[in-house]
Amino acid sequence: MAEELEIKLSLKSGDLLKALNWLLAQPEAQAGSKKSLVNCYYDTPDAELNHQQAALRVRKAGSHYVQTLKTRGEFVDGAHRREEWEWPVDGPQLSIGLLADTPLGDRVNLARLAPAFETNFTRQVVMLDDGEALIECAVDEGIIAAGGKEKPLHEVEFELVSGDPSRLLAWAEKLALQCPVFLNLVSKAEQGYYLAGIHVAGEDGGTGADTHDDLDRLLYRLSHAWLEQGSVSLDGLDVQALAVQAEASGQGQSFAAVVEALAKGQSLGNLLSRPEPGQCQLGLLASRAGAR
Repeated sequence: MAEELEIKLSLKSGDLLKALNWLLAQPEAQAGSKKSLVNCYYDTPDAELNHQQAALRVRKAGSHYVQTLKTRGEFVDGAHRREEWEWPVDGPQLSIGLLADTPLGDRVNLARLAPAFETNFTRQVVMLDDGEALIECAVDEGIIAAGGKEKPLHEVEFELVSGDPSRLLAWAEKLALQCPVFLNLVSKAEQGYYLAGIHVAGEDGGTGADTHDDLDRLLYRLSHAWLEQGSVSLDGLDVQALAVQAEASGQGQSFAAVVEALAKGQSLGNLLSRPEPGQCQLGLLASRAGAR
């Protein structure tokens, strides 16, 4: 078992190439591999794995196959920290025996597992080494497919290889100054589940709203609205306290503009072509992290 720590940003299709070109132009960057990834996710007919907040897939990369199990883990200063198990396998078929010694072994009826959806995309890797951390940046473009339906996928992921975890957020903030980004707490697997109509986590991420502060609640609500292409409720949030945090991070005016639009019921999708939402998300997280 390994531990994964990453920040994931969603972008508009037209901004993905701009983000990639900017990353490659940085003196700390080195271009890595480019590959096509075909991923089949598995679950039971009643979504036992998703209810356990786990994701199970078999990935084809070139001529190699890898079976991976991930837990949802926890959300820490913009990054997801997850437990992860990986095994090389001989082909596209799921190897149930490998799951026996994982948390799924005694929680899920493994014999009922079947393909649920796919995420298929091209990944360009950029390695970032700024002297404080080594980060693998993945620029992903493709589709999520389920039940004859498709959803576009345009993401940039910063994953910590070694060093200071705070550098993930620092690099995400730098990118947000170059093009509009959206800090997205909805994983590829959760997008697939939603498209398949199997199970959808609540707006608090399915972990219980009482375990988060107002900033976490806001970020989960934003991600949930992004998934459903809906509006964002500010009910129950201390917006004034968040505004103070935003001011401290230099995002006071941007935060006020975003909150005004959301309070009027404007769809989040209409805001994502602007830089303010992503910059506010990341600035608020940086301000909170710096206050600790």
